Amino acid sequence: MAKLPVEKMRELERRFGEIEARMSAGPDSETYVRLASEYSELQPVVAKIREYQKAEGEIADLEAMLSDKGTDREMRDLAEMELPDLKARMETLEQDMQILLLPKDAADEKSAILEIRAGTGGSEAALFAGDLFRMYERFASANGWKVEVLSASEGEAGGYKEIIATISGRGVFAKLKFESGVHRVQRVPETEASGRIHTSAATVAVLPEAEEIDIEIRPEDIRIDTMRSSGAGGQHVNTTDSAVRITHLPTGLIVTSSEKSQHQNRAKAMQVLRSRLYDMERQRAESERSADRKSQVGSGDRSERIRTYNFPQGRVTDHRINLTLYKLDRMMEGEMDEVVDALVADYQAGQLAQLAEQRG
Repeated sequence: MAKLPVEKMRELERRFGEIEARMSAGPDSETYVRLASEYSELQPVVAKIREYQKAEGEIADLEAMLSDKGTDREMRDLAEMELPDLKARMETLEQDMQILLLPKDAADEKSAILEIRAGTGGSEAALFAGDLFRMYERFASANGWKVEVLSASEGEAGGYKEIIATISGRGVFAKLKFESGVHRVQRVPETEASGRIHTSAATVAVLPEAEEIDIEIRPEDIRIDTMRSSGAGGQHVNTTDSAVRITHLPTGLIVTSSEKSQHQNRAKAMQVLRSRLYDMERQRAESERSADRKSQVGSGDRSERIRTYNFPQGRVTDHRINLTLYKLDRMMEGEMDEVVDALVADYQAGQLAQLAEQRG
């Protein structure tokens, strides 16, 4: 295992102590909020550092006791019994520390924009897109996150041709960022009289929600068009030009929003545009960093088939990590933790391997 970066650990402890002192001094509310955010981010890391240092000290004490010829037999026996357990604990703590000290993705703590689009499979694909959205909605609820639909285009038989929503909460992107890609479903559609299994697909994109400080959009770089909102069958929902379409001229990205309020539509469309531009910038930077090496899970390729949901067999398979679970019904109810945690663990293992390689 790679050696822990002792200097970095000391620096984190020093910074944690500095933040505690500044918060105790009663700064203004804006500074306090910023410090509190950094404090909560550092707290679990520093707690683990202190736990590691305590175990390290206990091992040193036991080894000193064993090397001291004056130690009586009973104390020596106790030390010999405790030492293997402490060393095993130390090994676990080292693994935990390696993961905690990995370079952080700056977007991990952000909320996310979730985009789901029906792919191949017609009405069945739209129904599946609806099922996926409800799965994420339930997972969000279980984590205490807030879901707000920004725009939705319903399928003729139900579900969605496209749905875009924000999922707000701390660490949303860290949990959901590996959901981007093609999700495939195998099941018998309700409209299939012969009972034949159909294969359909929907694409999922999870983008970190960008703030104005993350990405600047110049007024001269966008064109804003207003149009009438239309509902199912093309009927006009209202008679005002409330729907908004924003075109980002340098990239050609187009975002639309068609709720009742033009003001809200502009804000929502800008929110999505900002996040898409931020994601493009992140993807570009990631491609440059890993041109010679591509992480299995974190490729971010929207066209990659990542998961299959087989309803007749109650099976869900994530193809990137060869994980198959026979609990599809619970997965669709939002119980996604086992898959999400496995994807995060696989990504972290890849990061650790790269770090060990770089350190030689």
